[in-house]
This record gives sequence, C-alpha cells and structure tokens, in this order.
Amino acid sequence: MDIEERNKKYNEYVQAKIPKTKNFPTLIYAFVVGGLICCIGQGIMDLLMLIFPTMSVESATAWMLIVIIFVASLLTGLGIYDRIGVFAGAGSIVPITGFSNSITSPAVEFKREGIIFGLCAKMFTVAGPVIVNGVAVSIVIGLIYLFL
Repeated sequence: MDIEERNKKYNEYVQAKIPKTKNFPTLIYAFVVGGLICCIGQGIMDLLMLIFPTMSVESATAWMLIVIIFVASLLTGLGIYDRIGVFAGAGSIVPITGFSNSITSPAVEFKREGIIFGLCAKMFTVAGPVIVNGVAVSIVIGLIYLFL
C-alpha cells in the first residue's frame, strides 16, 4: 500500500468520524444564550442602579462586570459553564464571560500541579497573548492620541 492510498483511506476514516453539526439549530442556541448572558448583565446593572440610586452608570458598569466575571468563573469551576459552552457554542463566548472562562479553565485543569506551576503559570496560557496585545495596542493608541 503506497502513501497516497494510505492517506486517502485515513482521510475517509477521519471524515467518517467527524461529528456532524446541525448549523441552523446551533445558530439559534448561540443567539439565545449569548443574548441571555447580555440580558443578565443588563439586569444586574439596572438592579445595581435601582438599589444604589446615586451610583453612576460607569460605576454600575464596573460592578456588573465584576459580578459577571465572578459568576462565569464560579460556573467554570463547577463545570457548568463547559456544559453551557457545548450547548451554545459561540454564544457562550460573549466577551467578558468567555474571557473569564478562558482564564479559569486552565487554572482549574492544572491545580493539581500546585499554586505556582499550576494555577499561576497556566492561568494565562490562553488569555495571556490577548492581554499583552490589548495592553500594547492601547499604549500605541494612547501615544497617537497624545501627539495628535
């Protein structure tokens, strides 16, 4: 059996094993779950402004983000956010909750390696490049804004 024939058989095997997704229902689930996460965030913000009438919109937004990040991290630690991700796909990657999940998941996965080499080192393996690029771009944009 030559290499081309072996590659062809392997590709046929892989194509047979790839799970088939139903695009339309997946789009609906992503839309509904992503929208629900955003509605929950807006509800938290509205509730904060109702409870604390003197709170500014900026402060309420900051507190809402803190609550959303905490809840997403807690759900990731409990293994619930992964099930939401399987169901909703991209809908669960609403920016702040998805980022929280991407930091918490490696920390939970590598906690058995200890605090330093497990939690601290692995926590930013996925999110680290995003943070570094975000800081670098914000510095460049800040400098451009400063000199213009």
